[in-house]
Amino acid sequence: MSFNGDLNASDDGLELETKGQIHTFSTENTALDVGSNDYVLTADSTTATGLAWLDSGSIKHQVALVIACGDETTAIDATGQVISFRLPYNMTLNAGSAGITGSLVTAGTGAALLTVDINESGSTILSTKLTFDATETTTTTSTTPVVISDLSLAADSIITIDVDTLDTGLVAAGLKISLIGSVT
Repeated sequence: MSFNGDLNASDDGLELETKGQIHTFSTENTALDVGSNDYVLTADSTTATGLAWLDSGSIKHQVALVIACGDETTAIDATGQVISFRLPYNMTLNAGSAGITGSLVTAGTGAALLTVDINESGSTILSTKLTFDATETTTTTSTTPVVISDLSLAADSIITIDVDTLDTGLVAAGLKISLIGSVT
């Protein structure tokens, strides 16, 4: 193994003297002391050794919460709230269309496009709503991408999903919304 280009590098002369110490290297052999209980060793390019101990409770976990807003075949034929639920945990949504997507089993048709709003405790979290283009079953390719104005959602907050505009053909069906982000 090579360290810093020296093919003869080794841990000669480095004595690990404390329980849990590990051998590491920055510009010379170094011992990294054990972290606190419940801490995990992580890569950290801002430290000399490239390693750091991190509280496991602060690690972000990526999650996707997929919400079915009706059955698979019944056309969405009315505006207004289609579902309400309490968010099970604090969640930070990914920015832009990476944080919220929509899908349909059956695409809408016509000039008017199916438009969906998402609210947290009665206030919209979108400055540009989810819009399904005509004949499209996903919002990821939408001409007008969603813009999220509130990325931080609180645990136990009431989330509602509302249909604001129906597709002209009244055939869109199987609406699902995905909230994508991280929890700590």
